[in-house]
Amino acid sequence: MTVCYWPKAGIDPLGVGRTSGTIPPMIRYLPALLTLVACIARAETLDARVVGVTDGDTITVLDATKEQHKIRFAGIDAPERKQPFGTRSRQNLARYIAGKEVRLDCHKVDRYRRKVCKVWVQPPDCLRCGKTLDVGLAQITDGMAWWYRRYADEQTAEDRGRYESAENEARLRRWGLWADDNPVPPWEWRRKR
Repeated sequence: MTVCYWPKAGIDPLGVGRTSGTIPPMIRYLPALLTLVACIARAETLDARVVGVTDGDTITVLDATKEQHKIRFAGIDAPERKQPFGTRSRQNLARYIAGKEVRLDCHKVDRYRRKVCKVWVQPPDCLRCGKTLDVGLAQITDGMAWWYRRYADEQTAEDRGRYESAENEARLRRWGLWADDNPVPPWEWRRKR
């Protein structure tokens, strides 16, 4: 972390009209602004066809140039394949997207070199709609994934609210994995293995 010191009061080295000993707001927020710009520069949108469903939060797609990409859903964590509800979560995800065209809004690459993306598909009940169904949110709504709070800061405030609300409703209605008396989140299940 860089520590910055502002010069003595009465000196205005940046010509911003400040002569007190405080840092101007524009300068104070510059590191956050630069971080945001770097994140936006890394963001990409891809249109692709789903060619594989690994589990309830990971898929394989082919883009227009036939390049294969491994995709990890942003904002969710689904049960592992050998974990209770792992197979059902994978099947539920396949029902939404297997063999279909999707739009991927990707914002980073994880340590396994998977693109981390919000995944959009045409809703199955609306043939004239575009790709307007957030598949990660659908997985949470169906009780087939957890909202991954650990990465909530990578989501918009709107998405955080939607994902949290969907998880709360699925839990209250005991949908999917919430029918279990004590479902174990995948991050805890992985840690025990």
